[in-house]
Amino acid sequence: MEKFEGLPSQKKVIELLLERGFQVREGKVTSGGIEIPHTQIANEIGADRRVVDMTVKRILKEPELIEIFENIRSIAFLVDVAPLLGLSVVIIHPKDAKEKGILGEVATVIAKRGFSIRQAVSDDPYLVDDPKLTIITDKNIPGELIEEIGRLKSVKGVQIHQ
Repeated sequence: MEKFEGLPSQKKVIELLLERGFQVREGKVTSGGIEIPHTQIANEIGADRRVVDMTVKRILKEPELIEIFENIRSIAFLVDVAPLLGLSVVIIHPKDAKEKGILGEVATVIAKRGFSIRQAVSDDPYLVDDPKLTIITDKNIPGELIEEIGRLKSVKGVQIHQ
């Protein structure tokens, strides 16, 4: 992000690429082997296509950025389909997302109660303004477990996503 300071439109492109796990290869933005047109990215962030073109060119000039954007990957995040699959979604809002051990602390409480974690996704506190930890479990989480998670020292708040 430091490499794009003072370039707010290009920074928006970078944020979108990172958020979606889009790669940059040979001057093209892709998701796996599927090319994402620069105009589509520009429309998404409310910018001109040329901003995306310039951002991609800038990435291709920096070996460190090339390494990052050739290797980033997206994941199948189950949060919106979890209820359809009979899974439960718990969203944890940490007091300080940069603190160590939040995921371990929450996972321990959940596992001790006999629940299996199917997916755990943590927002990167350096990329997201209000980072959260999303836990998807194999069955519905009872209220008392939500309260127990809420009492952890690293947790500011807990909510169930439906």
